[in-house]
Amino acid sequence: MGAHVNTTINGDAVEFVCAPDESLLDVLRNRIGLTGAKEGCGTGDCGACSVILDGRLVCSCLVLGAEMNGKKLETIEGMADGAKLHPLQQHFIDGAALQCGICTPGFLMAAQALLRKNPDPTEEEIRFGLAGNLCRCTGYDKIVRAVQAAAKEMRA
Repeated sequence: MGAHVNTTINGDAVEFVCAPDESLLDVLRNRIGLTGAKEGCGTGDCGACSVILDGRLVCSCLVLGAEMNGKKLETIEGMADGAKLHPLQQHFIDGAALQCGICTPGFLMAAQALLRKNPDPTEEEIRFGLAGNLCRCTGYDKIVRAVQAAAKEMRA
């Protein structure tokens, strides 16, 4: 028997039915069609599937879709404002802070969660805030610089 779930995703009311043991990542990708969150490891170690659940950064591979009832979820698909990219997205592009793109949505969600809590983080705080996300292509310096630039723009 499936779980019937009513939730809010990126500000929109969403209703779905899923298996009781189905991960939120699988629900997002296979039932709702939001494919921005990626499965990198399936164990919560890489951060590629990061989303913001009720204001808290989580790995969607570790959350059950059935747990979403009444919750508020933010995914990478809700970050931009139409065609206007979020400053984090724009600075990732401008600063070449991405290559293959598998980790990028997770890093962007982690950076957004960090900047909401701390709009003026030090480099050390940025590195700590992004520590749950792994990148095997770009390296972390460009990512940190992109977050610093976006933070500065967002504070202005």
